[in-house]
Amino acid sequence: MAQNKYDDPDFFASYSNMPRSQQGLEAAGEWHVLRTMLPDFKGKTVLDLGCGFGWHCRYAVEQGAASVIGVDLSEKMLKRAQEMTADSRITYQRGSIEGVEYKENQFDIVISSLAFHYIENFAEQCRKTYRWLKPGGSFVFSVEHPIFTSLESQNWIIGPTGERLHWPVDNYQLEGPRNTKWLTGDVTKFHRTFATYMNSLVEAGFQIKKVIEPEPSPEMLNQIPELKDEMRRPMFLMVAAVKP
Repeated sequence: MAQNKYDDPDFFASYSNMPRSQQGLEAAGEWHVLRTMLPDFKGKTVLDLGCGFGWHCRYAVEQGAASVIGVDLSEKMLKRAQEMTADSRITYQRGSIEGVEYKENQFDIVISSLAFHYIENFAEQCRKTYRWLKPGGSFVFSVEHPIFTSLESQNWIIGPTGERLHWPVDNYQLEGPRNTKWLTGDVTKFHRTFATYMNSLVEAGFQIKKVIEPEPSPEMLNQIPELKDEMRRPMFLMVAAVKP
């Protein structure tokens, strides 16, 4: 069953206070890299899976997209997205990523930001996305890195004086659910290996064009010195692929 943590009032309030929720894409530590992986949106039909507040939907139309569908399971997220959107080219639909269905060859571009680690069957999602894309279409997504999701704790090993000693990796090959704690509650994420991400795309028929494990930008490192620890292990995995 698809999770809907974001409609929990406390969880939603906590998420709404995050910098990326209040300031948008420029406050997202990975945006400076993801932006470089996106294709030309001009005149394109776009699908955003797990659209949240709609930041990427609005970016797509700002770049000239002809139409954008943003999908999210959370009623609260979509309500906020609607309040922030004044463009008829964007349509928001409530539904789970796993449950929505679209026509074959319907979209030029499918994007997803930090959502696929919440779904159980990534291989099936790749097959569906491949069907929905037109020949030559682009599939660009980001997820939490498998090194980040391997352990449920998702936290540093802390030394006796509070210093971060190292990031633990264990049970890496054991794919499946991880019951983690984030913001105000328990959240289930699905760990899968780097190889599973890549092979699921290839087996669905995609050609992988670029894979990036992003680092914080120099500007963010200057603004937030504690981000230097993000250089010690990858937090995100980003992939750009195309349907031949």
